[in-house]
Amino acid sequence: MARSALPLTVPDLTDRRIVVTGANSGLGLGLSGRLAAAGAHVIMAVRNEEKGRDARERLLAEDPAARLELQVLDLANLASVRAFADRSIAEGAPIDVLINNAGIMAPPERQLTDDGFELQFGSNHLGPFALTGLLLPLLRAADAPRVVSTGSLAALPGRIRFDDLQSQRSYSAWGAYSQSKLANVMFARELQRRSDTKRWNLRSIAAHPGGTATNLQVTGPRGGAPLDAKGQARMTRFMQPVEMGILPSLYAAVDVHAQPGAYYGPRGFLEIKGEPAIAWVPPQAKRRADATRLWEQSEALTGVLFE
Repeated sequence: MARSALPLTVPDLTDRRIVVTGANSGLGLGLSGRLAAAGAHVIMAVRNEEKGRDARERLLAEDPAARLELQVLDLANLASVRAFADRSIAEGAPIDVLINNAGIMAPPERQLTDDGFELQFGSNHLGPFALTGLLLPLLRAADAPRVVSTGSLAALPGRIRFDDLQSQRSYSAWGAYSQSKLANVMFARELQRRSDTKRWNLRSIAAHPGGTATNLQVTGPRGGAPLDAKGQARMTRFMQPVEMGILPSLYAAVDVHAQPGAYYGPRGFLEIKGEPAIAWVPPQAKRRADATRLWEQSEALTGVLFE
């Protein structure tokens, strides 16, 4: 059945505070520019401060009036996540939107975060989980807060390996990536259920960019090696540009019609390209018992409780 394209309206975002993780490149950079252009105060949360400064300067060169604040945040380090949250809490300003965008894709060899977690599960799921929980007081202080979790087409074949979450017994680069992206979708849906139950007044939405040409496609699977000319040509041919890839997340973050607990992605064939539309939710993401189990294990691993 054909899925209808959802018209995107970006409202005036003046005085809205929006945190974008992984804001120095790719989707995060594109989202930061679009949000700032609409008047938002964008907190660009980046792991590499030097790259973050360069990204901020590029955006300011295009729009000198943009309100762009740079903050260091390494989602592979829970101490860094807590430090970011502590600074935000000390400042006291409500957060209107948190876009959990940063991620890592399919490193060939198993790697660990600073806390000993498998790198993809730790960076893509546990880090954003902890960040959201720690920032919950500031989100709840906003009038109509939203949390956007970034999924992926890779979530469709994913499964949560509860008996080996950290890939200690066996490691598959794409299997671990799919698990982390499925966890993102499950987290978004469970967060909405808990918000409804506990009356947090929080809108939790997931979105995926389809096939978007970003450096994420290179830095993980290729170990950081640049694509050759043929590889660049294939990427350009089969994937959409960042300007299109950000649209589902942008819709989830600011459009008045974005629905709590929904999942958005590109409208086109296999959800690879196109305007925002309702995305296919992996059947395994709908299992409530698994979502509850994943949430409880995430709390135990991170030490972060949503209160």
